[in-house]
Amino acid sequence: MRRFSDDFPILSQDNNGKRLVYLDNGATTQKPKQVLDAVNRYYLTENANPHRGVYDLAMRATDAHENSRATVAKFIGAPEDSVIFTQNTSEGLNLVAYSYGRAFLKPGDEVLIYVAEHHSNLVPWQWVAKTTGAELKYLYPDANGRLTVEELDAKINERTKVVAVAHVSNVLGLETPVEEIVKRAHAVGAVVVLDIAQSVAHIPLDVVKLDVDFAALSGHKIYAPMGVGALYGKKQLLEKMPPFLSGGDMIAAVHEYRTTYAEAPRKFEAGTRNVGGEVGLAAAMDYVNSVGWDTIVSQEEALIAQALEGMNALPYVQVYGEATAAGRHGVISFNIEDVHPHDVATILDSDGVCIRAGHHCAQPLMEHLGIGSCCRASFALYNTEEDVQALLKGLKHVREVMGLGS
Repeated sequence: MRRFSDDFPILSQDNNGKRLVYLDNGATTQKPKQVLDAVNRYYLTENANPHRGVYDLAMRATDAHENSRATVAKFIGAPEDSVIFTQNTSEGLNLVAYSYGRAFLKPGDEVLIYVAEHHSNLVPWQWVAKTTGAELKYLYPDANGRLTVEELDAKINERTKVVAVAHVSNVLGLETPVEEIVKRAHAVGAVVVLDIAQSVAHIPLDVVKLDVDFAALSGHKIYAPMGVGALYGKKQLLEKMPPFLSGGDMIAAVHEYRTTYAEAPRKFEAGTRNVGGEVGLAAAMDYVNSVGWDTIVSQEEALIAQALEGMNALPYVQVYGEATAAGRHGVISFNIEDVHPHDVATILDSDGVCIRAGHHCAQPLMEHLGIGSCCRASFALYNTEEDVQALLKGLKHVREVMGLGS
């Protein structure tokens, strides 16, 4: 198994006097030197406001902005003019909800979302349903935590106008059947909104082949800086949608009492852009390409399988979602019997192991599972077999510290 941790400077430090074992990649990933260097180089040599000046430095900043868009577009298989830069996945999904949902939904229409959605792909649709008179309905997983075609067939109908789902659940880690969703949604004239925040760093994507109508991602989930993301939208839909935000750089012309807007994607990019972050996102995607998807997928699958095998051998550990590596990407959520998740995370932290504990911005799923919170270990390309062993050893230590045996 190739080791990539040397590319990530932060991983060389200790955590509570122990080797740092970072297993909270579902919340945010660490950044390789290649990304840090690209961002630093931009601010040292190219920083100016894009699309504003005609001097050389401003032109180079504009090139950096647009070249980054081209890199992101190629990475997800999208046309360049269909990729909008955002702050994060949340902004991208809000853009779709406000600009598409508010403009085109009406009373009697149905918005169908998965109960496992991150709040970013749930709360905006609650608001849109309330303001347009549309009805919000939910898809539910089976006993194994998987979304089935039977559930799709039972819920998608002629009133369905939007189906909004995550490609991979940030809690269950399981992949949703996107091709089956798209087939059924498009058959009734509905659009599909795909949250790819938790899949973009783990599996190769081609949004055109998937035929989704919108797809949103965050840079910080794929080794890029925080504060930058991207939204893909089919051009014919983007052209019909009103702007989400208005102001500088998203206009064609402004007069005292009327404004004409720029064409997409610039119509949706009001104000000065985070070009340093965009450069970092492009560098992160180049880094992933340099590692190669075959390596990433095989190594992460091996780590997930190793971790699940170890957890399945511990009778006091409950894994949420089918406890198999098949169709699972990056995430294992679990609880330890008779131990609160926050206690688990705190004790693991004393051993140098960083996981997340809480509701993971997925409270409706927690309610569906009948729990208030859970633990989550999430993996990235720089994690190792030693990291998994540290996690498993830490789980036994949790029981010992709590006086429950090992």
